[in-house]
Amino acid sequence: MSNLTLVGQVTVEEKNEIQTLFERRNGLNELAKIVSADNSELYEKLVKDMGETGTKFQNWWDMMAYKYQWESAENGNWQIDFDTCEIFLVTEQ
Repeated sequence: MSNLTLVGQVTVEEKNEIQTLFERRNGLNELAKIVSADNSELYEKLVKDMGETGTKFQNWWDMMAYKYQWESAENGNWQIDFDTCEIFLVTEQ
């Protein structure tokens, strides 16, 4: 079972940044399920885009954690509520 602890909030603009990256990452993951390595040009482009998007996604979390000094925990991760812009620390109980 997971435990959620409210640790902060981001601005609407910051939320929009991570939501765009989140949706792009999910779309790329879905596309990866249907693109085969047989189409090498498309496959290579997909792999590159997934890597770049993943890096931007992680960089956003790192920058916001530094900016707002969010509480963290070993084996924990942060989660955003896109409706409220609230950030939660998710840990296992």
